[in-house]
Amino acid sequence: MNQMIYMDYNATAPVLPAAKKAVMDALDLVGNPSSVHKLGRQAHRLVEDSRNAVMALVGAPEGSRIIFTSGGTEANALSLLGCGRTRIIASAVEHPAVRSVNKKVEFIAVDENGVIDLSKLEAALGNDADNTIVSVMLANNETGIIQPLREITKIAHKAGALVHSDVVQAAGKIEIDFADLGVDYMSISAHKFGGPKGIGALITKAGNPLKALVSGGGQEKGLRGGTENVSGIAGMAAAANASLDIIKNEADRLAALRDNLEKQIREIEPAARVIGAGAKRLPNTSFIVMPGVLAETQIAGFDLAGICVSAGSACASGKIKQSPVLAAMNVAEDEGASGIRVSLGHNNTQDDVNGFVAVWDEIRTRAINANAA
Repeated sequence: MNQMIYMDYNATAPVLPAAKKAVMDALDLVGNPSSVHKLGRQAHRLVEDSRNAVMALVGAPEGSRIIFTSGGTEANALSLLGCGRTRIIASAVEHPAVRSVNKKVEFIAVDENGVIDLSKLEAALGNDADNTIVSVMLANNETGIIQPLREITKIAHKAGALVHSDVVQAAGKIEIDFADLGVDYMSISAHKFGGPKGIGALITKAGNPLKALVSGGGQEKGLRGGTENVSGIAGMAAAANASLDIIKNEADRLAALRDNLEKQIREIEPAARVIGAGAKRLPNTSFIVMPGVLAETQIAGFDLAGICVSAGSACASGKIKQSPVLAAMNVAEDEGASGIRVSLGHNNTQDDVNGFVAVWDEIRTRAINANAA
């Protein structure tokens, strides 16, 4: 292969041309958005116009608050620690940015497809819901599984709890309607949908309680101190605008590519497993288990062949650790250690899928031969 095949969009998406241009143009703006002179007003106007693009990407109604942050992790922390509720309930498949925000986070079980058990959520809310915020991601970063967020919100609100959703993986891949989902807080990150790294946002309903974690000069209406990352914000807005067309034009195509990839894999190896295949998923994401072959072995083989994918399990101190997401789904540890995540994007083609499948088969065949020797 003469060039790399990138199939790791859930880790980060390549910067879109429009976003790159917006960043470069914004770097030419001299003014500080807090300055009252003409150059400051130009920078301020760019920041404010960018909020509208973020609102459009997630379907936030007019009047919603957009607080720019350093990324999804900070947006998650700002909502969960700044909302005024001291009890946090989260699904058992949340991103570490939510799992580790507080040592007392309570986790709600999911079924074998990774979908939250609504009855257990309802029971867990109990009599302390008025002091509770529920955090459930819209789509999982490892498996792509989509949660019934609208139903979750209804249950939580009925009990008196607030709701936060980390939609970092869903933004730019599927249509999102903040108002329809009914959540109180929503986190996004620009680099997942073709914007620059190091910029994200928290979207909230007007009037929702929120206290700054980082105080300073009163930026972001006193909710996030520090001079705004004007160029990053501009790139995020441009990527958000471009993503509206990508969602409309690419979702079905990517789903077809993913389905074809999984079909080819199953034809080669019927014992191969796609985690969460029975659930509603992002159109671009597939978590595939190659029986008996460690994920790190697969990653190395794909990398040598010029293909970028990710492992589903983390390696620490030379030992494979089960992903908390897979453990929550009752995936056997040996299966989890043999799984990789393939996440497609707008640059991928059927030729890329065919190339991936061919290398997957080569890695599998080598493993079989090595075991037989």
